[in-house]
Amino acid sequence: MINHIEGRLLEKSPAHAVIDCNGVGYYINITGNTYSRIGPSEKCKLLTHVITNQQDYSQNMYGFFDENERNTFRHLISVSGVGASTARMVLSSLSPDEVQSAISKGEVATFRSIKGIGEKTAQRIILDLSGKLAVSPPSFGEGSGTRLGNKTREEALMALLTLGFAKNSSEKAIDKALSGRNDMPVEQVVKEALKNL
Repeated sequence: MINHIEGRLLEKSPAHAVIDCNGVGYYINITGNTYSRIGPSEKCKLLTHVITNQQDYSQNMYGFFDENERNTFRHLISVSGVGASTARMVLSSLSPDEVQSAISKGEVATFRSIKGIGEKTAQRIILDLSGKLAVSPPSFGEGSGTRLGNKTREEALMALLTLGFAKNSSEKAIDKALSGRNDMPVEQVVKEALKNL
């Protein structure tokens, strides 16, 4: 099992990162939260979780900025009916602390507001994970992306397309999220757009 990847950041989008480690480029699926915390430096380290598809033995690697997010992801995929794509969508819509808080407070509506999660799955997440995830103290000084305009829109669209949404509905959701607010960082646009899908 690969615990982490550390190397030169070659490429970054709200849905993936490519890290060069000793001449090998690793394609790593990431969440909106991790994207917002990867800084401008070329040096990058992500904690990883690898999932192997038992049907064709293909592998997908997921990367996380810190142990809190990786731990939350691992707990989410342990819930029946919650796969890696759904867990990544949860962590692109909510921060790990928000996930943990919603579970501890039994906020079914918070999970139901995420695309692809119905009433039963939301209840199962809360029931299965209640008491397993401790709410972390708030962190300070975390940077957010501040790229504006068309670049922000393009990156948000790419993230939604990677998550499996149709282009037309994604564009409408992004436009709605951006209406009157052109200073939003990409990860916030994705979060708001997910609420409109």
